[in-house]
Amino acid sequence: MSKQYLTVHTVDQAHPTEIFSLAPTPTAVFSASGSSALRIHSTTEPTFPVQQILEAAHKLGCHHVCTARGGLGVVAVSVGFGGEIKIWRKGGEDDTAAKEWALSYEIPPTKSSGGDVWAVALSADESYLACTTSDGRSHVWDLVARERIQTYETGGNGGNGGSFAMAVDLSRDGKLTATGHESGAVYVFNNDAGRMVYSLSGLVKPVRAVAFSPGCKRLAAAGNAGIIAIYDMQHGEHVSNLSASSNRPAWITSIDWNDTGEYLLSGSLDGKVKVWDVARGVCVATHSETEGALWSVRWLPKSERALAPGMGKGEMFCAAGAAKSLTFYREATGI
Repeated sequence: MSKQYLTVHTVDQAHPTEIFSLAPTPTAVFSASGSSALRIHSTTEPTFPVQQILEAAHKLGCHHVCTARGGLGVVAVSVGFGGEIKIWRKGGEDDTAAKEWALSYEIPPTKSSGGDVWAVALSADESYLACTTSDGRSHVWDLVARERIQTYETGGNGGNGGSFAMAVDLSRDGKLTATGHESGAVYVFNNDAGRMVYSLSGLVKPVRAVAFSPGCKRLAAAGNAGIIAIYDMQHGEHVSNLSASSNRPAWITSIDWNDTGEYLLSGSLDGKVKVWDVARGVCVATHSETEGALWSVRWLPKSERALAPGMGKGEMFCAAGAAKSLTFYREATGI
């Protein structure tokens, strides 16, 4: 049984360069690109207008931005090509300021903590940040205390020479950190114990995306192999693969679970965005409205109201990449 999603709106030329990352909040979506500014689009209006532009956020451009899935949506974190991490907060002392995002503080680039920072993820309570580095390390930060509380090594000889950590995710309760590596390795760490709990098999090519299910019972990982591997987090077992019927599947660049944990969203290098039924192990929807690479796909938090008459209240997702545009989709059966 397939599902139908309709293209609701496309924001053309949303950035002057390729869009590398998306991060939704309950009322907006952040977009980051090779240009210096971060843009915030409203998701409560039918045309998804620009709500705010964070000018000169990253001088050399931004490759990752994240928000907390299931969170309040008042904290965002971005990483620039210069290696700097910036923490943004929404709020202020008056109603006008409360609608604006502003820089809270910056974690400057430093080689002493190991390699250039790459991927980032937030816990649901917006208190903890996980980040990966080019030399295979991962760090967990307490954003309230503004201090690094865990560092995980994945290379030999005390962590030297670890494989590039290309992806990271934090479980919604903040207890587990998962990382995906250029070597194809996937690791899961217990943040309370400060140690690795699983080294997962199943992928032998670079892993570009990892994502915990909402209840943290499953972990999904994907990348250059063109498949999505699903792991059980109770025992660390590889339980299934989601894959299209193709001899040469495209690299998967981004994955995201919906809020119920029933469906996975994926974006790939061939410009296709797919919706997967995890229990059945099948693709139930495919859209390919661009020939350029998709670098980021994200479900939007479910709205309590329709954006416009006749649009319903079904699930929505957004996709972006080389086309420099944001495309929004809505479930056709939502009422």
